[in-house]
Amino acid sequence: MHKKVFQLLVDNTSGVLSRISGLFSRRGYNIESITAGTTADPRFTRITIVASGDDLILEQIEKQVRKLVDVRSIKELEPENSVYRELLLIKVETTAEQRAGVISVADIFRAKIIDVSPDSLIIELTGNQAKIDAFIGLLDGYTILELARTGIAGLTRGADDVVWFE
Repeated sequence: MHKKVFQLLVDNTSGVLSRISGLFSRRGYNIESITAGTTADPRFTRITIVASGDDLILEQIEKQVRKLVDVRSIKELEPENSVYRELLLIKVETTAEQRAGVISVADIFRAKIIDVSPDSLIIELTGNQAKIDAFIGLLDGYTILELARTGIAGLTRGADDVVWFE
C-alpha cells in the first residue's frame, strides 16, 4: 500500500465535493484525508486528497477523477517537490501543576496556546504529519480531551507548474 497526495483545481460549484467523494466511495477507494478551500480566484476550489492503495489503484484514482466534469486540473504533489502542512487543534486536560509542563512541550514545537480554562488548554499546531504525530506522542502522559486534525494541504514548490484559467 502506498499513499499519494493529489491536488485538484475544480469549479467552485455546489455539490462538487460530493461528486468527488462519491467517485471514491462507488469504486471502493480509500481517502486518508481531504481538504478543500476557495482559491484566490473565487471561481475555483483547491482540493487536496491523500489516497492510499497499490500503484494500479492510485493510477485509476487519478484517471477517474480527471474525467469528472468539474475537475479542471489534477496533479500529484510529490514529497520532494512540494510543501505539506496540517493543522492540529488539541484540548488537553491540565491541573495547575501540569500546565507548565504542557506549555513547555507546546513551546518546543512552536505551538500556540489559544485557550486556557481552569481545567484545560487548547493548543494550535501546524506542521507536517510527522511533527503533528510527534507532538501528540509527547502528550502521552496527559489526558487528551479532544483532538481535531485538518488533513494535509499542500502546494508544489516554485512557479513552474501553476495552472491559470482565463
